[in-house]
Amino acid sequence: MDLHCHTTASDGDWAPEKLVAEAAARGIQTLAITDHDTFAGYRQARETASSLGVTLIPGIELSAVWSGITLHIVGLNFDPQSAVIQQAEQSQSEARQRRAGVIAERLSKRIGAEIDLRAVELLAGGDQVGRPHFAQHLINQGHVNSMNQAFSRYLGAGKVGDVKAMWPDMKQAVEWIVDSGGVAVMAHAHLYNMTRTKLKACLKDFIAAGGSAMEVAYGQMDNNQRGQMCALAKEMGLKGSCGSDFHGPNRYGLELGVMPAFPADVPPVWSAWQS
Repeated sequence: MDLHCHTTASDGDWAPEKLVAEAAARGIQTLAITDHDTFAGYRQARETASSLGVTLIPGIELSAVWSGITLHIVGLNFDPQSAVIQQAEQSQSEARQRRAGVIAERLSKRIGAEIDLRAVELLAGGDQVGRPHFAQHLINQGHVNSMNQAFSRYLGAGKVGDVKAMWPDMKQAVEWIVDSGGVAVMAHAHLYNMTRTKLKACLKDFIAAGGSAMEVAYGQMDNNQRGQMCALAKEMGLKGSCGSDFHGPNRYGLELGVMPAFPADVPPVWSAWQS
């Protein structure tokens, strides 16, 4: 099972159909494609998943803001025909378009050369424009030598291309998911650099908005991080979710279907739709 991965519908390297085929080859029986702010990958992969015997769960990873901090809320098993989630997808797409314009403008000023937003959009191939597409454009134009350099200089957290102000607040993102019949999951909470006190406050607001799960088995999460997230899930009464956060081969050291063992003492999120 892998309930957190990405395709070319957002910032992943593999097309949705290829991702599902690879999941099947690796013995993954249940998969959620959770592209950033779109579930186009789910729509594209449904037929392939059905033909290969993979259970494909509707999924999305919504960008949101809480207390000035950008975080991600994964939505699982929502009704893809719901007008609410379709409106959310449209709203996030518009936010990403505005954000892309701001990133291009800021990068142009910093670098001293115009960033052609149309060229960046072509790199996205009609899918959502994200920072990796800007990074590739910077490489193509000779401004940097690698993805890592692009992010460390211009696009990483706190850099000129790290634009946060376009996202809805966390409450809105959670409500979109819940109101469309889905389960809202706090994604990779161990990566937000919050103190335990602040993270608990965030989770309290998350739960108040309707959130009911958090990731407790994630990609390269180490034993200490896993233990902390499991303890928080139990303390806050949250179900657990799992996922690799796979984006493509040799991306962030994350591999499809690879994550720590799921803890036996945390109720799994899939119990919500398997009961």
